[in-house]
Amino acid sequence: MASAPYQVHTRRMEDFSAHELYALLKMRVDVFVVEQKCPYPELDGKDVGALHVTLLDGDDLLACARILPPSQAQDPVKIGRVVVSPSHRGKHLGDALMREAIAVCEQHFLGHAIALSAQSHLQLFYQSFDFAPTSAEYLEDGIPHIDMVRPVSIGRA
Repeated sequence: MASAPYQVHTRRMEDFSAHELYALLKMRVDVFVVEQKCPYPELDGKDVGALHVTLLDGDDLLACARILPPSQAQDPVKIGRVVVSPSHRGKHLGDALMREAIAVCEQHFLGHAIALSAQSHLQLFYQSFDFAPTSAEYLEDGIPHIDMVRPVSIGRA
């Protein structure tokens, strides 16, 4: 069986080199602020306590996501800042990234539902990973979003 065309890393912010952290933050700003024409505070203070899932091809960052631990025992774990490098789109890396992020959530936060705030046009994409809408559509930083949750199933509890 052929190996995946990428390596997966899950790390805390302090485990990144300065160059790796720069590449991750640059990709997020390039997509979420510049490409989507959405000026908002990308550096929101939540990266320090998060787990970061990255897909790499050598030193080339292909995709990344941020996982925020539950605030309280009954709260869900949250996946956010899900992004694929514009130069690597069309390779199903979003699917791979979500599978990896969900696996990390289930490994580190057993028994917790998984929540995310999805851009509305991606609702069907997230539904393919068993996320269900839990809110009406709302604007976040000028972009339509919807809250979604992937409940804890008996097989994952």
